[in-house]
Amino acid sequence: MSTFFYMLLAFVVGVLVGWFIWGRLRGELDSLRGELGRAKSERDRFSADTYRLSGELDACGRSRADLERKLREAPTSSAKAGTDKASAPAPAALMSTPTPARSSSARPSAAKSAAAKPAAAKTAAAAPKKAPAPKKAAAPKATTGKADNLRRLIGIGPVNEKLLKAQGVTSYAQIAAWTDADVKRVEEVLNFDGRIAREKWIEQAKLLAAGDEAEFATRFPTAGSSNNN
Repeated sequence: MSTFFYMLLAFVVGVLVGWFIWGRLRGELDSLRGELGRAKSERDRFSADTYRLSGELDACGRSRADLERKLREAPTSSAKAGTDKASAPAPAALMSTPTPARSSSARPSAAKSAAAKPAAAKTAAAAPKKAPAPKKAAAPKATTGKADNLRRLIGIGPVNEKLLKAQGVTSYAQIAAWTDADVKRVEEVLNFDGRIAREKWIEQAKLLAAGDEAEFATRFPTAGSSNNN
């Protein structure tokens, strides 16, 4: 009887110990399952973030490619526009040099004044007085065809000088002989609006064409430099 009791007691104790151990193992197993579930959710979240970032990276790559293409095309279009603008036909009034016309018109007037004086003594006396006239109308740089340094004028820098030469304007005498219509055409080419009159290009050119450096330096002290811009 006592043996059976001990056996039963051992069985009950074994069941209780096994149940206790199983409970602990089951709790740890549930905890591990929870950790596994959280790890899977984190993995899914990371995967979603990876896909999203990959999409944004692809979009950035496409945007960069578009910007690089536009930057490559921009210089070509601007150069083409500059070439078209430079190849525009120059106005006839800008290409001509009026200095010979002035000298030819001055000669008939001198001949008429000489013919109007009957006395030989008066003609001889008038000859020295007429001698300075060629000096006033002298524009040697325009007649010899040598280009002047247009950058000495206030308001004419490297860009404006290049545009003017593209239109055939290379001397002070040409600028000095501009009319209102010529000024209007030049301002359309240079994209100006009244700037030629404000900066007195024509007055400066008249002084330089006449060789009056002293008066030019007095009236325009900030000009007269080859680096004028």
